[in-house]
Amino acid sequence: MSSAGECDGTPESELIPDGNRMTRLRRNLSRWYAANGRELPWRATHDPYRIWISEIMLQQTTVAAVIPYFDRFLKQFPTVDVLAAADENDVLRMWEGLGYYSRARNIHTTARQLVAERDGTFPEDADELQRLPGIGRYTAGAIASFAFDRRAPIVEANTLRLYSRLLGYQGDPRSSAGQKLLWRFAEEVLPRKQPGRFNQALMELGSTVCTPTAPDCPKCPLRTVCRAFAENLQSEIPRPKPRPQITPVVEASIAIRRADTYLLRQRRPEERWAGLWDFPRFEVGPDLLSQADESPERMVPFLQQSLRQPLEKLTGVSAELTSVVTELRHSVTRYRIRLICLEAEYRDGRLANGEETQQWCRPEEFEGLAFSVTGRKLARLLSQRDIGSS
Repeated sequence: MSSAGECDGTPESELIPDGNRMTRLRRNLSRWYAANGRELPWRATHDPYRIWISEIMLQQTTVAAVIPYFDRFLKQFPTVDVLAAADENDVLRMWEGLGYYSRARNIHTTARQLVAERDGTFPEDADELQRLPGIGRYTAGAIASFAFDRRAPIVEANTLRLYSRLLGYQGDPRSSAGQKLLWRFAEEVLPRKQPGRFNQALMELGSTVCTPTAPDCPKCPLRTVCRAFAENLQSEIPRPKPRPQITPVVEASIAIRRADTYLLRQRRPEERWAGLWDFPRFEVGPDLLSQADESPERMVPFLQQSLRQPLEKLTGVSAELTSVVTELRHSVTRYRIRLICLEAEYRDGRLANGEETQQWCRPEEFEGLAFSVTGRKLARLLSQRDIGSS
């Protein structure tokens, strides 16, 4: 049985371009990048701190979405020392809306480690960089390459697609065999001079020309050395990831009111959105899924009965559900979530976990806390309503 890399009969070892094609590839790409490279805020620097922050933000996030976050984050935390000294809530607040919040917690941990162990300086070697929290092989290569001009290979979403097409690799690029091939190519394609700039050019081409769908092959400077283009396989390479099965979920978020305050809790390390503040939130049972077509108002009696004990166990207080504030729909990984946001009146009880992980907060205090996206939407609705009624 042939391996995935031999789908077209060519051994994987022979997919790497020869010396002449490599030379043409490097020359054509360098010329193209000189004329077409975008001016992005993190490209005008060799500061490893700024490059590191940009690369972490760009994971799972588009360039357009990252730019305003990057600018705000660097204004608030201009150096690794300032970041290390910051409170975690402030770091999460500046990250709010970017998602994948473990990234923010990791950069905060790494900043503290760099200041404590290396006086705030970054290692220049990719292997050493990978020993830091949240820095994997790609991010380490990017920092070493862009900041220190080390000849460090990089493979991320854009270059994975670009390399697969250049090589005509029809196997699974995320398999161990596919990763081995692509990382080998990523290393061999780098020139000896200005490897950091060349890596930027590879990423730029993958992002703007060699796109996931409808790649602009006529404008690609590498079409003469691209095996997928030669064989008209651009739409088939790379092999797509299997789509995860989507699971519908119904959740309830409860804004418990006591006088002019609402109860907030900080989500635990084992929970989604760990470290962020939110209103008490619960996944409701399958019985509610059968009522998913009903209006949220008709679900209130059921929710009052089913959530009374879980609410007391989680928070230490009891409350009476009074009304539906709004309904939100969002997706997290493979879950499609219907979130019913309710208001409740405090009855009795004391906070179960003290004032550290649960707090009674006035609406004007919400802006200073880091919320999940849906938590922020509910908080702003409550604030706007309370301001309007005062």
